[in-house]
Amino acid sequence: MAIMVTGGAGFIGSALLRFLIKETDHNVINVDKLTYAGNLDSLREILGSSRYQFEQVDICNLRALQKVFDKYQPDYVIHLAAESHVDRSIDGPAVFIQTNIVGTYNLLEASREYLENKKIDEIKRSHFRFHHVSTDEVYGDLGDTSDLFVEETPYSPSSPYAASKASSDHLVRAWHRTFNLPILITNCSNNYGPYQYPEKLIPLTILNSLEGKKIPIYGTGEQIRDWLHVEDHVRALYKVLLKGRPGETYNIGGLNEEKNIEVVNMICSILDGMIPNNFGLKSYQELIEHVADRPGHDKRYAIDASKLRRELGWRPLESFESGIRKTVEWYLQNRDWVDKVRCKI
Repeated sequence: MAIMVTGGAGFIGSALLRFLIKETDHNVINVDKLTYAGNLDSLREILGSSRYQFEQVDICNLRALQKVFDKYQPDYVIHLAAESHVDRSIDGPAVFIQTNIVGTYNLLEASREYLENKKIDEIKRSHFRFHHVSTDEVYGDLGDTSDLFVEETPYSPSSPYAASKASSDHLVRAWHRTFNLPILITNCSNNYGPYQYPEKLIPLTILNSLEGKKIPIYGTGEQIRDWLHVEDHVRALYKVLLKGRPGETYNIGGLNEEKNIEVVNMICSILDGMIPNNFGLKSYQELIEHVADRPGHDKRYAIDASKLRRELGWRPLESFESGIRKTVEWYLQNRDWVDKVRCKI
C-alpha cells in the first residue's frame, strides 16, 4: 500500500514514518511544508529507504496537493499536519485557522476529487481511508471531576488551537456524511518522546535543566494531563488505519494522568541521578519557576481509550515512568539534533 502522511517531518509524523518504514512493507509519501517544527533530521534513520518519498508541499495549496495525489495515487492518507502549540495560537491565531481548518478542507477536497477520478480502479477506491489525527483538547476542560473523555463527549474547546482542531474534526465528519468519504478520526492525549520540539513541556524541562536555566511552570502546575508515549501513539494510529471502522472516532490515551509539576519533578529527579548538576544546586528542582498562568488554561484532560482496546486490541506498552526515563536518555544522547533544531529558530 502507498500511505501519504501529512506533517511527516513533525514530532508525531516522523515517529509514524520511522515505524512504517522499519516495521511494515508499505511505501510512504511524506507531505510537509517544513515549518519551524518540521525537521528532516528526525527522519535520518529512513531517508535512504527506497520506500520513502518526500514532497515539500503546503496543505493550504490545493493545486499542489492535487498533483501529489495524481503522482502517487495513495491508498491511505494520514493527516497529521497541524499547528499545535497552544501558546503560539494565543499569540497569533491566524496561522492556526489557515493550516488546521483551510488545510484540512483542501485535503478533504483533494481526496474526494481523487476518488471520483475514473482513472482510479475500484479496488484502490474501496481500500482508501482518510485518517484524521486530532487532539483531546477539542473536548475542553474536565476540571475537578473524575470524568474521562469518551468519543461522544461534546466539544468545548478553550484555546484557538483547540477550536481550530475541533473545526477540522467537524469538516472531516461532514465530508463523510455528505460525500461518503471513508474517514477515521483519532483524538489523542499529550504525546512525549524522542524528537519533540524543544518548546514543549518535557523537552523544555530537560534542556533548561541541563543548561541551568529556569524551568517555567504555569500557575501552580496542578494541571493534569494524560501522557502518551509517541511510539505507543503511532502503533495505535496504524491499528486504526487498517482495522478501524470508517466513520468512527477512536480516543487514544496513555493511561498516565500526571500533574505538570509532578512531571517536572520526576524529570529533575531522573537527571539528578543521571548527570548531577554543576550549578551549585542540590537538585535541578531548584530551577523551577512558577509564572503567570496562560489565558483559558484547562485544568484536566483524561481519556477513556476502552473503545480502542475493546475493538482493536491496543493498549500502551510504556508506563510513564519507563517512557519518561527513555525520553530523558534520548535527549542526553542527541544534543546534536537539539542544536540543529535551535539553529532554525
